[in-house]
Amino acid sequence: MSFTATTTNSAGAWRPDISTFAAADVIGDAAILAASTVAGSIQGDQPVIRVAYIIDDDATLTPEGEEIDEGEPTLDEVAIQTAKVTQLLRVSREQWSQEGTSDQLSQSVRRALIKRADRLFIAEAGTGLIHTPDLVDGGTVTDDLDALIDLEAQLRENGATPGLFMLSPTTWAALRRLKTSDISNESLLGSGTDDAAPRILGVPVLVNNAVPAGEGLLIDRSAIASGVGEVEVASSDQQYFSSDSIAVRAVWRLGHAVVRPDRIGFFGVGDLGS
Repeated sequence: MSFTATTTNSAGAWRPDISTFAAADVIGDAAILAASTVAGSIQGDQPVIRVAYIIDDDATLTPEGEEIDEGEPTLDEVAIQTAKVTQLLRVSREQWSQEGTSDQLSQSVRRALIKRADRLFIAEAGTGLIHTPDLVDGGTVTDDLDALIDLEAQLRENGATPGLFMLSPTTWAALRRLKTSDISNESLLGSGTDDAAPRILGVPVLVNNAVPAGEGLLIDRSAIASGVGEVEVASSDQQYFSSDSIAVRAVWRLGHAVVRPDRIGFFGVGDLGS
């Protein structure tokens, strides 16, 4: 009888255990999930996700009985190229077997993936949101919120529905220090919360340290298309066989593209001091 190699009769190195999880379930705090519209997922550095969108043509008024002018909407697309965020851990078998180790390591991996993914999405040179050409410049916030009011109005004029402020911790702190007057200690933002959720001008706030200090973004998430895959976690006791150690690998593939940059605004704060 001929021999057939299968996953049941092969050594562990040939069939490492792999688990996959929906990104929203295990790393729901990642900025890309809060600030973009997920269009799908893809595997590989070279393939891209092509997202179709339409640049509307204007409707017209036509007198009764006259010919209606033909509209010319632009059928366009944006291509999303993804990158793979990874982490590989090496843990001795003895440490791996200790109670609580695997759970604490999973939390550590989760934090590491989110931190690197946030930097890729927000601030990475060449790809991060803050480096996107043609964003709306909201100027600098100094003594009041007028610059943010004007920025929100401009985005709405451009057809946006602003749904998220994304701020660095220092930006959020500077905005919360704004006072109602020179002789008052009352914050212009009040306590800075609304139903336990931070808001500015009624818009939810996401504080993320991947945003450069003193800067902030006002985002319409429909203006950003993203590709987000599953989080894949694999372990093997063969990778480091000679040292009696366990290998734990985590992989997450993601990417984004800005469809309508004129629906995203950026701004700075003028004083980071107290």
